[in-house]
Amino acid sequence: MSLTSSLLIGRSALAASQIAIRVTGDNIANAATPGYHRRVATLNPIQGQVTANGLYQGRGVEVTSINRRVEQALSARIRTSISQEESALVNQDLLSQIESLTSNIDGSGVSGHLEELFDAFSELANNPASTATRSLIVESAQTVAQYLQRLRLDLVDARKQIDVSIEANVERSNELLSEIASLNEAIVTSEQGRTENAALRDQRESLVAELATYLDVSVTEHDNGSIDLYVGSDPVVTGTNARGLKTLTVDIGGEPTLFVATVDREAKLNITSGRLGALLDQRSGDLQDTIDRLDELASGLIFEVNRLHSQGRPFSGLDSTLSERRVALVDQTLAFNDPTNATFADLPFATSNGSFEVVVRDKATGAEQRVKIDVDLDGIDNTGAAGFADDTTLASLVADLNAVPDLSATITASGQVQLTAGAGFEFSFANDTSGALATLGINTFFTGVDGTDIGVRSELSDDPLLLVAGESEGSNEAALAIAQLRDTPVDSAGGVSLTEHWRQTTERIAVQTRAAGTRAAAASDVRLALESQEASISGVSIDEESINLITYQRQYQAAAQFINVIDEMTQILLSLI
Repeated sequence: MSLTSSLLIGRSALAASQIAIRVTGDNIANAATPGYHRRVATLNPIQGQVTANGLYQGRGVEVTSINRRVEQALSARIRTSISQEESALVNQDLLSQIESLTSNIDGSGVSGHLEELFDAFSELANNPASTATRSLIVESAQTVAQYLQRLRLDLVDARKQIDVSIEANVERSNELLSEIASLNEAIVTSEQGRTENAALRDQRESLVAELATYLDVSVTEHDNGSIDLYVGSDPVVTGTNARGLKTLTVDIGGEPTLFVATVDREAKLNITSGRLGALLDQRSGDLQDTIDRLDELASGLIFEVNRLHSQGRPFSGLDSTLSERRVALVDQTLAFNDPTNATFADLPFATSNGSFEVVVRDKATGAEQRVKIDVDLDGIDNTGAAGFADDTTLASLVADLNAVPDLSATITASGQVQLTAGAGFEFSFANDTSGALATLGINTFFTGVDGTDIGVRSELSDDPLLLVAGESEGSNEAALAIAQLRDTPVDSAGGVSLTEHWRQTTERIAVQTRAAGTRAAAASDVRLALESQEASISGVSIDEESINLITYQRQYQAAAQFINVIDEMTQILLSLI
């Protein structure tokens, strides 16, 4: 080996150690930088050559690459854990909000107000003639109705806030997707198939990690350094192209349902975790289920109380009454159970096959006559085939009522049933097995169909004596039966009592809230454990870098000393010439 070759070896050692020291310094400088991955300079011997005497001699050292220390499989697991933790935290927060809205800790919630209403009816059963108790019942019922309406509005407002959060998260996700696509282009352009542009890759990795807080993404890396991002099987970033996200609102079952889809093809994305996944799940899951359960409670309360109240006699009897339900003209000649009868098809309660009695009483003599009104809703025509042609319609029902002696029945222009007793007579109802009176809103207590519009008949507020206690003056059958709804299982509440129905709802929310807290804590522990594992691989250890710095410093000093020796040898050789 010539002295010149030796000088070149020394120079390569100086250059390699300088680069290695620079990489070490960069690591030390970024030891506390979030998202920074430790760089490693890979030193390899320069390919040697065979001398004239057949010996293989090296040519020094070179830095062949400077790469980040990254474990791709671990990074993917961390992204998954980030999405799961964010999803769990959002679920915990939203469930806590629902629990705070529906709780009955101080007795002022739904359960407490229902108890007060049933207590008032129980008191009326004990004293059917009490006007003060009737006023108390009306006041308690108005409180229940107002509370149910307000609670539903609060829950709907929570859903609207979720929609706002979804829009904001989609907007930020779009920004991240665009930035990642731009970084893909910058990385491909800067690397050109050579060594890694570590700074740009770290920046992109941080953006992908932030994106994982919003939705669950998977990453596919290409040989040129660019990455593709997928949500489920749908690509959202392909190379330098970001497809973009948008929200779509579709009316399903009368409720606005929100989806997140790609901008270009409006393909619905299957987002299962991250903030967006949790928000979408809660919107159509626990929150919507709570709204539905509240509506079920309100509908059950309306129908069950109205069913019992309608088949009784107000304290002073009825001279006339107007039904609450308005039936469209086209539906008046359709059977109540005909699916095309739009007025009744979407009601949460329905008229069934059965009958009821109309009781007409002579005010002067007290003589009564009872007329049974059949309600045929068996879905079978006069030939025995399935069909609605012979089933009861509003028009046929009103015709039967109008045929009752000393009672006039008509359908008003607004589609309501108007009943009027003849001069000197009053009327009431009894033994309704069809629910037709409650469905039509004749002689009922509550108005409305669910939590959106539940209310108390205004006539009852004006005249509490119109409130029914029983079938006759001084009797208490209706009041007692309504009071027993506190514990009586009913079909409209799924085979349990109304109070038990809501208790199950609040207990379910409480259990899910505690479970969400447990999942959030567990997800946080998993993420921290994975990040700790990543730190041991990709993080900067000051102790390790200090040792490396000393090593490379000594290498540099030794290389300099080696060059100095070769220089001296060269000087000696030149002096001999």
